[in-house]
Amino acid sequence: MVARLVVAAPSSGSGKTTVATGLMAAFVAAGLLVSGHKVGPDYIDPGYHAIATGRPGRNLDAYLCGTELIAPLFAHGAAGCDLAVVEGVMGLFDGAAGAGELASTAQVAKLLRAPVVLVVDASSQSRSVAALVHGFASWDPQVRIGGVILNKVGSDRHEELLREALDESGVPVLGALRRVEEVGTPSRHLGLVPVAERRAEAVEAVRVMGERVREGCDLEGLLGLARSAAAVPDAPWDAGVACGGPVPYPPSPRASPGRDPHPELGAAPPTRARRRTPRPVVAVAGGPAFSFSYTEHTELLTAAGADVVPFDPLRDEQLPEGTTGLVIGGGFPEVYAPELSANEPLRKAVAELALSGAPVAAECAGLLYLSRSLDGMPMCGVLDADARMSERLTLGYRDAVAVSDSVLAVAGTRTRGHEFHRTVVEPAAGPAPAWGMHRPERRVEGFVQQGVHASYLHTHWAGAPGMARRFIERCGA
Repeated sequence: MVARLVVAAPSSGSGKTTVATGLMAAFVAAGLLVSGHKVGPDYIDPGYHAIATGRPGRNLDAYLCGTELIAPLFAHGAAGCDLAVVEGVMGLFDGAAGAGELASTAQVAKLLRAPVVLVVDASSQSRSVAALVHGFASWDPQVRIGGVILNKVGSDRHEELLREALDESGVPVLGALRRVEEVGTPSRHLGLVPVAERRAEAVEAVRVMGERVREGCDLEGLLGLARSAAAVPDAPWDAGVACGGPVPYPPSPRASPGRDPHPELGAAPPTRARRRTPRPVVAVAGGPAFSFSYTEHTELLTAAGADVVPFDPLRDEQLPEGTTGLVIGGGFPEVYAPELSANEPLRKAVAELALSGAPVAAECAGLLYLSRSLDGMPMCGVLDADARMSERLTLGYRDAVAVSDSVLAVAGTRTRGHEFHRTVVEPAAGPAPAWGMHRPERRVEGFVQQGVHASYLHTHWAGAPGMARRFIERCGA
């Protein structure tokens, strides 16, 4: 298996993203093929990893996908690379609330048999850093902390004191980064601003991260540590095997109903049969407003027989030609509500597709877009619900069961997901809810109507590949 490092920290805010992304950029600049990975469900950090490596960022989430898929998903994402850098989540031993080590960085490091580099915020300590590192290094003997990178170091003298203290710990110092202002990675109400919203600035930020790491870290020592990782025997994950291969797809037309779903937008175009191709065309929303998506979703849809075509609801006035299914993932539609509302032709096209019975899968941001309104601005009107911003952050893993048969799941299907939003939808569920939640509280949520499945719940289809296959089967129904 490829050489690998896990970049972890005692707590959030220590500088994991800066160090991990900087390491990726520095090693790429040195001529290595590098793969970037992120522990947990986060969508934003992998975007920065992708800039640094030139490859899709990948998530490794034991809660969403199961522990048995961590090594195969890693091997799939890192195939052909010289080095893989895995950025951790929260503190090293922090995982799903109330579930022990599940979904923690420590668990992923053990599943990958990978050495850990601990990033320590040293801004307010000197000799005490040794006690901190000793505690983390000895807490779980199965987690191998192979080195420390000191972050936010104040001066040469401060670095000297820190290194002297750590000489007694037995854990080598593999880098020291000076205290500077944040490196061009602005935050917002849900974390860092995604790459899709600031591409040029993000590219520059990643370049600076790479320079800082190259100047302050022992790249040779880090690469040697990565190459010391023990072998993991798991074969790479394969999307085709996971979803059962392509779905047979008969080219039969689907007639659109004649009722105009949006009379306020003017007369509907003449009813016509949608053109079918030998493969179903699945339109996937992207761009700045809908940037949250796992790479494996597209891979599974493709393996199940679809032609996946991206489009940007901020710019495109029509769905891709021949669209037979629509996927609208997460993102920040609340930031772009005026622009999304102003794109009336696309709103009408989405509503027409949904009314035709075509499969539509919408997560979080997609749910808001399909609602009647968002912060008072008209959206697609597919759902009899209104959305608005809220002061309350909803965040965490969820255990759920499908309440209604839908294009994604049969009623009674159990799955795991996560929620991450500062919006509310009223009502929270329709006559046929999507999911019944039973962790952390019991409630129903989401909407199932005709071919539409809309919910706040983010799922990772690698952990439930039947969702992709069922969706493509409905494209030919």
